Amino acid sequence: MESRTVPPGPYRATKLWNEITTSFRAGMPLRKHRQHFKKYGNCFTAEEAVDWLYDLLRNNNNFGPEVTRQQTLQLLRKFLKNHIIEDIKGRWGSENLDDNSQLFRFPANSPLKSLPRRHPELRKNSIENFSKDKDSIFKLRNLSRRTPKKLGLHFSQENIEKMNHEIINEDRENSIDNREISQKDVEEVWRYIILIYLQTILGVPSLEELINPKQVVPQYVMYNMTNTSKHGIVILQDKSDDLPHWVLSAMKCLANWPRSNDMNNPTYVGFERDVFRTIADYFLDLPEPLLTFEYYELFVSILGLLQPHLERVAIDALQLCCLLLPPPNRRKLQLLMRMISRMSQNVDMPQLHDAMGTRSLMTHTFSRCVLCCAEEVDLDELLAARLVSFLMDHHQEILQVPSYLQTAVDKHLDYLKKGYIKNPGDGLIVPLPTYSYCKQISAQEFDEQKVSTSQAAIAELLENIIKNKNLPLKEKRKNLKQFQKEYPLIYQKRFPTTESEAVLFGDKPTIKQPMLILKKPKFRSLRY
Repeated sequence: MESRTVPPGPYRATKLWNEITTSFRAGMPLRKHRQHFKKYGNCFTAEEAVDWLYDLLRNNNNFGPEVTRQQTLQLLRKFLKNHIIEDIKGRWGSENLDDNSQLFRFPANSPLKSLPRRHPELRKNSIENFSKDKDSIFKLRNLSRRTPKKLGLHFSQENIEKMNHEIINEDRENSIDNREISQKDVEEVWRYIILIYLQTILGVPSLEELINPKQVVPQYVMYNMTNTSKHGIVILQDKSDDLPHWVLSAMKCLANWPRSNDMNNPTYVGFERDVFRTIADYFLDLPEPLLTFEYYELFVSILGLLQPHLERVAIDALQLCCLLLPPPNRRKLQLLMRMISRMSQNVDMPQLHDAMGTRSLMTHTFSRCVLCCAEEVDLDELLAARLVSFLMDHHQEILQVPSYLQTAVDKHLDYLKKGYIKNPGDGLIVPLPTYSYCKQISAQEFDEQKVSTSQAAIAELLENIIKNKNLPLKEKRKNLKQFQKEYPLIYQKRFPTTESEAVLFGDKPTIKQPMLILKKPKFRSLRY
């Protein structure tokens, strides 16, 4: 069944739940089954349901191919608990479902979850309160007037100068020379600019249902922008908020494995598994997820940008949202993503789980400590895994400091100081980066691009092994032999002949060049 991408916006998790349950009920094959000498019609086994739903989720644009079978089984248990399905005797309400031949069926009506609706009077009061205090919470009244609806990713210098010239002329009549800027003005400009940019990037008419402007703490954003190391990692002034020393040491050990495993560390079998378990226990025991409970709806909304043609939009939106985090949370997130990304790409990393690969283990272990809702949401695990997987692949871009934001704030403060605008939230001086959406491609084209991209990444991994000067020759041979076994076509493309492979190690080719073939003389028989 063809999947429909649920767009960004409020209550996206509920919308996804309704879409998946509807698709499952409409598409799951039903047939007769025999159990305990009885025949039951229009039903299915748990194993059949897992197979079908697993394939649906992996091919659904909202979840992707990294969904595991175990996650699919957990979702089916949620279906049983919420009476989307029931066992053959009509029982439901528990999560007693395993990947076996137990029979289930659909009830007469599978309930859909209703979207929360705010009372009109409450919405009216919220809007009135939002616009009442102009100095503390910004009004976005000038966004539509001064922001083009559709632009490319970059503004031309001519258009920027023209726009600025028009705005300056418009407000020059009310200008006041060299207005004194207070710290409160600076903080409000930061809040105003980041909200405007975020709304524009997400392409939503309002952020009202996603985030309250009061949730944006300008001090957090300013700290995350300025107090960083040369690698962009947040530096905390209060060390009590930092990761414990033993956790940092453990993370450094696995992130740089095996180089960081010096002689002082134990070398017993399973050491790396114990180190990983220590790190996992610390993050899983945190009182709230790293992205915090209050930003759950915001991050879940961005998950609807995670499509091949909207990847750049998702990166920019996540980049801004991660700036809203408290500095200790942002630092923990940066170090965690850095570690699990390196571990997932490390061909020398020992197997940390008997049944799962390293990447799947990282996603499965840390997804809930990165994103989850304060109240249990049925799709929490799948949504969190999707986000963590994307963060692992793009953490360097997402968690870096966007220089354009600082430029926009500086320019806005300059106009405020010169009196071109009266209040921090009045007028939009700096042009916003708006996004023109690409043409949607077919499923076949997407699969071809996905294969091409994957092959390029694998080829890059091969080059890293070849060019790694710190890797002993014996270890390099071993890794290349393993790579050749796993990806023979890519290896053959890189080393088409034995001569090209021999050049790498300085060996003689195993197959000798054909020697000069001389014409053998004909011997006459001695018999006449």
